[in-house]
Amino acid sequence: MNLNRNTLLLYGGLTGFAIFYLSIVGMVEAFNERDIIKDLYQFGDVELLTLGQILILVPVVVGGYVIGRKVFSESGTTGALLSGFLMGAIAAVPIVILVFLGSTFPNIRNMFVSINPSLMEVLSLGFSGREAHMTGALILAVIIAFAGFDGALISILPDLWRRSVINAFAWTLGVGTMSELLDQIFGTFRGYDWIDKDTVRLMLQSGSLKPGFAGIIFVVAFLWPIVMPYIRKPLKERYESSSSGAQTTVNYVWYAFLIILLLALPWLVGRFLSDVLVTISLYVLMGLGLNIAVGMAGLLDLGYLTNFAVGAYVTGILVSTGPQGIAANGGPEFFNLWWLIPIALLSAMLTGFLFALPVLRMRGDYLAIATLGFGEIIAKLAISDALKPYIGGAQGILFVPKPVFFGISLDDPENLYYVGLAACLFMLYVTTRLQNSRVGRQWGAIREDEDVAGAMGIDTTRTKVIAFTLSAAAGGLAGALFATKVGTVFPNSFTVIVSVNVLSLIIVGGMGSIPGIVVGAAALVGLPEILREFSEFRFLIYGALLVTMMLTKPEGLWPSEARRRELRGDDDNEPSGETTAVPAD
Repeated sequence: MNLNRNTLLLYGGLTGFAIFYLSIVGMVEAFNERDIIKDLYQFGDVELLTLGQILILVPVVVGGYVIGRKVFSESGTTGALLSGFLMGAIAAVPIVILVFLGSTFPNIRNMFVSINPSLMEVLSLGFSGREAHMTGALILAVIIAFAGFDGALISILPDLWRRSVINAFAWTLGVGTMSELLDQIFGTFRGYDWIDKDTVRLMLQSGSLKPGFAGIIFVVAFLWPIVMPYIRKPLKERYESSSSGAQTTVNYVWYAFLIILLLALPWLVGRFLSDVLVTISLYVLMGLGLNIAVGMAGLLDLGYLTNFAVGAYVTGILVSTGPQGIAANGGPEFFNLWWLIPIALLSAMLTGFLFALPVLRMRGDYLAIATLGFGEIIAKLAISDALKPYIGGAQGILFVPKPVFFGISLDDPENLYYVGLAACLFMLYVTTRLQNSRVGRQWGAIREDEDVAGAMGIDTTRTKVIAFTLSAAAGGLAGALFATKVGTVFPNSFTVIVSVNVLSLIIVGGMGSIPGIVVGAAALVGLPEILREFSEFRFLIYGALLVTMMLTKPEGLWPSEARRRELRGDDDNEPSGETTAVPAD
């Protein structure tokens, strides 16, 4: 039991410190502004659950889950549940201390500006006054303790039920967090017979879920893992037993459905989300390009913003109607973007080729540092006075026109979305063909062991140059589209964080996985764009997400089969059925 006591103190202390830290940096207060579940009563809207409260409770539930799995094999069900409850009680102690300090010593705000009356109100469940603050904090402490109990309870459930519970909570909280966007999407269909304001009011209340609709989402998400195997298995068996022609027809139907959905998406989600989709498409494009170097060839490139910046500046110079444009300096007028895409693409490929030559002998960390240096060189040159007469320096390039397609100006996000989609599909086709080609297999051999690949007769120098050059093409194309989307090209758009974002979405999505790149871009680029009110905490969340991913799912959210086998082996899948959880010590 001594081990359990130490484990309790460790996990309880870490969880409590995490909540304490999130509170004093202002995250709890800021996240509390977004409601997840709300209802309308006679005296006004009542917040039943907020994102700030979830930020307090989720770490405790996770801690209770982990400690429950650790204690279960030793002490059984009772010991696991009791450990979860006690861990939650320990985690609540820093919160009670924080409320006591904030209520007793108002001047503490001079040191920690986030410890203010608004935070005290959140941590005391809306109670006001010093004594009432402590009463509310003690009630919250009891809730936190039971959250630890709930986490331990989830950990000892049979596998199938555990997955169902986690799935239900994840979907309910996820949809509730995005309910404002759901309201915007429904707004595009108001006026039609099948959805109107009364229908929306049954589901949403002031940009948050109503309790009844939240309950429906919870039940459906809970039943999904239970019911789907009984539906998926017969369909899979019927598909596998059918003729090849029938299978081809089914595949074509799915592809057609996906294409129709992609084409209709901007008109379904509205202007704001369409603009987010355009941004995601740019990062998907860069991710597909960088995946050639990193995922296929194993060449760690931290200077990808170089290609992105070259594509953007080349496009800006050639099409701008401002003083930096080539037309304003006596050159020809390139007002058609479609003429310029090959030029921007070839310019980025040339840059990638030239920058590859000095680093061909480098590997691993040394290659990463060298490419990072190239990115910094480009960033400094873009803002320098030496190139100011040509690319505008700190003032950048202005007046970049929108692309025109058959006389239609693609100045709206809904229209520009199709340009990004076409570019992503083109790059997807190229990447897929390269992955299954002779040079793609050579990249794979270099990624696994460059010395062995060279001993087998592969020209590693030539192969790596091809990887860097083709990888740069997608960055140049993304830069050209970015310049036309924004209408300006400023140096502060090309910082090292661009390279970090592109590399991170490949790692989070799944190294070497094309679907993983799309998932990674949606998670690391799309979500921060949607949740812009929390932008000041973006990098804190970003770092925490990367650390969590590396610890819990290093192969990525949607890994390639080869990558999954490398990190998980062949015994990755949990057994299905009604088995009891066994902790991994």
